Amino acid sequence: MVLLLHCSSRGCKASDCQPNTISTITVDISGHGNFTSVQSAIDFVPEGNTQWIRIQISPGKYSEKVAIPVNKSCIFLDGAGRELTSIEWGDHEETHTSATFTSYPDNIVAKGIKFKNTYNLPDGLNKIDIMKEELIWKQAVAARILGDKCAFYECGFVGLQDTLWDEEGRHYFNSCYIEGSVDFIFGQGQSIYEGCEISVNIGRFAPGVTGYITAQRKQQPQDSNGFVFKNCNISGTGTVDLGRAWGPYSTVVFYNSTMSDVIAPEGWNAWNFVNHEANFTYVEEDNKGPGADTSKRVPWEKKLDPNELQKFLNMSYVDEDGWLSKTPDLTFYY
Repeated sequence: MVLLLHCSSRGCKASDCQPNTISTITVDISGHGNFTSVQSAIDFVPEGNTQWIRIQISPGKYSEKVAIPVNKSCIFLDGAGRELTSIEWGDHEETHTSATFTSYPDNIVAKGIKFKNTYNLPDGLNKIDIMKEELIWKQAVAARILGDKCAFYECGFVGLQDTLWDEEGRHYFNSCYIEGSVDFIFGQGQSIYEGCEISVNIGRFAPGVTGYITAQRKQQPQDSNGFVFKNCNISGTGTVDLGRAWGPYSTVVFYNSTMSDVIAPEGWNAWNFVNHEANFTYVEEDNKGPGADTSKRVPWEKKLDPNELQKFLNMSYVDEDGWLSKTPDLTFYY
């Protein structure tokens, strides 16, 4: 068999997984599986893996940092549901090392798992000096996704600041729960979030302070990355902007979603890219709810014509080569 490789700044790795092949290993915190920790199961996967391996994770709170190395593709993390299976840790010293869960390779799928960074929770009130209007939370990432062709179904991502680092690659999030306060979906991934629950928690910890749902980092006009939210629900406590620019061509689309009154009237923030506003692609279309009123939005919010909008809404935005159909058939297991 010839193993096709592609190379990037993160090294060389397999382009695709073998079709129609999958094996299962089990993780059970009480000792009734092949392994008692998620990381030990990942360590068992051979380097250069090209066959889908299902890691079935039993209910429990797994208190550990988990990382999938770049040379271990084709892993399907299969939890018992995000309310039953959770991976939790509390690192915070540096953003790039703080993640509870880090996934480097291409071709990773997860279902029914909560990824949580506990550092700023639940005692966030002790980490804020409201009188000085200064947030002293730390960036504490719950999940960091760097690989291409990665999908997450019914997963949870819980934190306060920098919850989900959608760092790079094409990603698909379906029916996920994402909670945070500041830049809690950030990075330069090319991603669709479909049917997800976006939960704002800044009102619980810093009432009167405005947070941000997204901090998208598109740096060049020819780049294709951006965040698309379709059929989502945004609720919670406090006040947030839909996003602030982490790059001069920051791109975020909200479509056919329900927005509660947590959304600030202006909606968007240029952050460190004032005078680049004409380059941003910040779009809202066919949303509903009290937070969807765009009458007081920033004047540089974009209005796309139907053809331009469809380029973001179509699944080909992340799945032009059909990789999603080559991932494990989740209906087989449920």
